[in-house]
Amino acid sequence: MSVSDAKKESWISLFQLEVARAIAAQLVIAVQYIHSQGFVHGDLHRGNLLFLPSCEFTELSTETIYKEYGEPEFVPVNRLDGQKLPPAGVPEYGVVPIWLGEASENISLPESRILLPDFGEAFSPAQEKRLESHTPLLTRPPEARFEPTKSLTFSSDIWSLACTIWDIVAPKTLFEGIMTDEDDMTCQQIGLLGPLPTEWQEKHGESIHQSKYLNRSLEDRFKKTVQQARIEVRMPSFKSDEQDALLSMLRSMLCFQPEHRLSARQVLETEWMVKWALPEYEKIRNSQ
Repeated sequence: MSVSDAKKESWISLFQLEVARAIAAQLVIAVQYIHSQGFVHGDLHRGNLLFLPSCEFTELSTETIYKEYGEPEFVPVNRLDGQKLPPAGVPEYGVVPIWLGEASENISLPESRILLPDFGEAFSPAQEKRLESHTPLLTRPPEARFEPTKSLTFSSDIWSLACTIWDIVAPKTLFEGIMTDEDDMTCQQIGLLGPLPTEWQEKHGESIHQSKYLNRSLEDRFKKTVQQARIEVRMPSFKSDEQDALLSMLRSMLCFQPEHRLSARQVLETEWMVKWALPEYEKIRNSQ
């Protein structure tokens, strides 16, 4: 089960505070390690964060799993044109995957161990120049659009990391839109974070109409979409000191120009990580 699956399974799309902190901490630790090895992940988003099965589950026998979750369901493989399947290399049937997940609000701290997989977009900036980002548009760094002749860097991951952390603590994504395009996404970014760098405005300013997204500060967005949502469903909200620390960290990661963003190591050293996120992860480690 992914973080995305857990949120979709929930009617409120929220994690308990301690769980959200622990997930964010593990994600930052993973990204920092990847960067320390000289690689950019290149595809950070909530769908690529997988919950690890509990130690108890991994010790279950096949018979116990069948008893608890049912026998495997086999589905015949058929060609859409009705013709017979080629004899070599094509299975006769598929197996419906077992659902081991649960709604986000029901996940406990011991159950919140995660794995960051999918290195299909990973690359080493020292060895490869990567000009195109295949990260989903909602978490794609803006330099992929405004600096198309410059290679993506470790800082590109930091933008996506910030968007994903927001997605972990909030019921909605930081930037919204299922069928959105680059212009709309840029307008949302401007409305939330302020004007584009001058050199970017000179290249693309005329094509971007930003009026409908003005006057939406990060603080206002947090209060309306995170704090208010938690209060409405009677879940604990972030206290003011934690909110300030979290937003300060995110703001330092969401700089338009890549060179102005924090590094993954610096993110680990921020107040929010040190005081709130990392201690929750340590509780998981100490309980194993």
